[in-house]
Amino acid sequence: MAQDKSKKDEIPQEENTEPEAVTGEVVEEPKEDPLEKQLAAEKEKFLRLAAEYDNYRKRSAKEREAMYADVKCDTVTQFLPVYDNLERALANETADEAYKKGVEMIMTQFKDILTRLGVEEIAAAGRPFDPTRHNAVMHVEDENAGDNEVVEEFQKGFIMGDKVIRHSVVKVAN
Repeated sequence: MAQDKSKKDEIPQEENTEPEAVTGEVVEEPKEDPLEKQLAAEKEKFLRLAAEYDNYRKRSAKEREAMYADVKCDTVTQFLPVYDNLERALANETADEAYKKGVEMIMTQFKDILTRLGVEEIAAAGRPFDPTRHNAVMHVEDENAGDNEVVEEFQKGFIMGDKVIRHSVVKVAN
């Protein structure tokens, strides 16, 4: 029993939680291997190069799309005089119904093609004047029309997306 008592009186030993430097042991810091340094540097270069290539790919795709849109706008602009002539032909009266029907069909087909290309007519008559979409060539005082309202459209304007291909030529009131 005396032995049991001595075991109970003994203080349990704590684990050594002191830093190794205090205990007198020599601490060796892991030395960086020159190959690991070189590997990390090469990995960094690779990641930068990959990011640079990704940015280049995105930028060139954006430039290609912008170039395609510009070429499409230029091409549509070349065909707009044909649209104007068809519109004038439809405005004139003719005795030949077959001729008139043929011009109407051509105009309908032309408008469908423009729509498929993403080209839309700019609404002008009865709308407020917008200098980014309309080109005012005349000004008239009209009590029936509102302030800066387009009262007559002389030439249709067209937009493709947010880009104006041709401004509407209009007469503005008040």
